[in-house]
Amino acid sequence: MDLPGGPTQPEVMAVSLAKLGIRLGDTVVDIGCGTGTVTLEMAKLAGPGGQVYAVDRRQEAIACTRETCKDREVEIFAGEALDFLALPHKPIDCAFLGGSRNMREILTRLQTEGTRSIVVNAVLLETAVETIHAMKELDIFIEAVHLQVSRSHDLVERIMFQPINPVYIIHGGRKC
Repeated sequence: MDLPGGPTQPEVMAVSLAKLGIRLGDTVVDIGCGTGTVTLEMAKLAGPGGQVYAVDRRQEAIACTRETCKDREVEIFAGEALDFLALPHKPIDCAFLGGSRNMREILTRLQTEGTRSIVVNAVLLETAVETIHAMKELDIFIEAVHLQVSRSHDLVERIMFQPINPVYIIHGGRKC
């Protein structure tokens, strides 16, 4: 199923997950789970003792994530991230945000909850700037990475590199 903005490119996911630093047994959430590809990898890293939540307001994304993660134990929530965060849930160790709605409020809730590591992937400059400002105000900003991936592409029996849209990976969390 095709969804706008997804799936997250493997190279972008690798950097994002490395920054997130998921440990075995962690409780993790994928906010704006889209196709579920990031959710699936988060579930693998958290392992059998971990708790995985996937959140998206789009029904087509929920269906896609269900299919992608059918062999993993993932609790899927159809609705807004703030509504999910208001429900009883295990304390979240790591949060990945692929969406941009209510960013400041979501980051505030995660910071209040004591989330160890938060990674936001943004394709819009405005989302990146808003996220960095919010994380700085909350004193959880760690770093921002601008990632540009290009893949080889055949062109008249030769090879060129075709760029994929750049992504801003913004990392925040508790400073240890």
